Amino acid sequence: MSNTAIEKEFDMIRYPVMSERATKILKMTNAYVFVVDKMATKQEIRAAIGRVFSVKVKSVNTMLVAGKEKIFRGKRGKRADFKKAIVRLESGEKIDLGIGV
Repeated sequence: MSNTAIEKEFDMIRYPVMSERATKILKMTNAYVFVVDKMATKQEIRAAIGRVFSVKVKSVNTMLVAGKEKIFRGKRGKRADFKKAIVRLESGEKIDLGIGV
């Protein structure tokens, strides 16, 4: 695999979500939550997670999250929309993200 293909996979996976709800999902179902590129498909996300973290992916669920309307110093604005992926791993598989779970 070329370096550009590997870089594309790293760019597709933006960052893991480290929220209370994401930790609860991890404990209950062995699923990790990532913010991914808005144009990424489930198949691309599955392949990227599998190659980057060397794990077997069981399923991928995605959702588009609309950005919130905010007011900062009297000016209205909107946060960017983003795409979240819930990646469920095969039993026995684990990704070390530094979460104490």
